[in-house]
Amino acid sequence: MRQGILLYGPPAAGKDTITDVLRELDARYVPFSRLKIGTGKTKGYRMGTPEQLADLEARSDVIYRNERYGNIYVVDRPGLDQVMEGEKIPIVHLGQMVGMEQVTARFPANWVRVLLWCSRETTARRSPQRGDTDTAARLAAWDVTEADLAAHLQAQWELRVDTDTTAPPEAAKRIDDIVRATSHRA
Repeated sequence: MRQGILLYGPPAAGKDTITDVLRELDARYVPFSRLKIGTGKTKGYRMGTPEQLADLEARSDVIYRNERYGNIYVVDRPGLDQVMEGEKIPIVHLGQMVGMEQVTARFPANWVRVLLWCSRETTARRSPQRGDTDTAARLAAWDVTEADLAAHLQAQWELRVDTDTTAPPEAAKRIDDIVRATSHRA
């Protein structure tokens, strides 16, 4: 069975950093670049058009879409299919519980769900350090993520990591251990 990793957490919780460390551990780990319709940051995204989005929606190939920072972000079936070719293991970044639920329900794979967390103060410190020019919006997203998580206390996680106290290499190793253990059950 295909495998994937879902990293959930607020802005600046370490999703990009831990993804980079996972890629160093094993070449099978690949970041999933969501389709982005809008402006701003392009690194880590596949930039798309409203017409592409309409086509995906017409074919029922949108697994999850959300709007944030004035943009539309999409997890799409063709994108996941492509990134999983050759036994690759995509790492999908999400900040909404409904996204976690839709990806696991609508795209069959052995998903390892990881909650990455950091304090609001850490997000405030890390955001400008990583080059964000919209830290206030990132803090507002942190607040929304905290409320979202509180509304989903029953959510199932294979791993929870506090990135305030856990270094990225340790977090990545723990994720890798779970992926390897669950691959034997697939």
